[in-house]
Amino acid sequence: MSANFTKVKVIRNDEVYNNVFSLCVELNEDVENLLPGKFYMLKLEDTETLLPRPISICSFNSNKLEFLYEVVGKGTKSFSTLSKGQYINIIGPLGNGFPTNEAKGKIAVISGGIGIAPMKELIKSLKDSNDVDIIHLYSGFREEPYFMEGFKDTADKIYIATDSGKEGHKGFITDIIDYKSYDLVFCCGPFLMMKKVVQSCKECGVKSYISMEGHMACGVGACLVCTCKTKEGNKRTCKDGPIFLGETLEF
Repeated sequence: MSANFTKVKVIRNDEVYNNVFSLCVELNEDVENLLPGKFYMLKLEDTETLLPRPISICSFNSNKLEFLYEVVGKGTKSFSTLSKGQYINIIGPLGNGFPTNEAKGKIAVISGGIGIAPMKELIKSLKDSNDVDIIHLYSGFREEPYFMEGFKDTADKIYIATDSGKEGHKGFITDIIDYKSYDLVFCCGPFLMMKKVVQSCKECGVKSYISMEGHMACGVGACLVCTCKTKEGNKRTCKDGPIFLGETLEF
């Protein structure tokens, strides 16, 4: 992969929820066999933000990429100003992606908040597998769920939890999961939620894969900003991950 940015055209950039945007861009060439869970580094030209921002792939089709991002700082705030026909610079795809080839039997996909982003392409990929029998999506949100329409035709069952109690279970999504009834778990969300998922899977003897998305600077393993702790020592989230076998992580 070249270390140079590629300028791509914005097809749409819609706010799907409060400060949550779906950004779709058109690439210069088709993307093939792009594993869900990989990410791109995104950056606008002529902004105050010097460093690019890591955004996971939400979905892809031919030469089109969709990113789901939440406005949390100057970088993502600048993305929210983009409109159709404008351009953004990207580097990618980066990272290892979810090992969907290991998915067999009954699968639980667990997300928290903006961690729902990489699950759209993940579940679509799992749905196409002849080895996967059942896919259950568990998603937790603070106030109310968002971006769930794209899962109605792919997930076999959807469970929702909200801190507010506006929809679904009131409380944590991790509290309503019967982990031992699944053959494999995929997870992306807040740090404490992922820690709970890993602990629960260990207790039940269920393999899990966790997306340790977080703050990154370079995206290629040079700066060590995104280091996470594992049983094998410190690992770079961007270069060695962002997907890690749950039982190897040390929270």
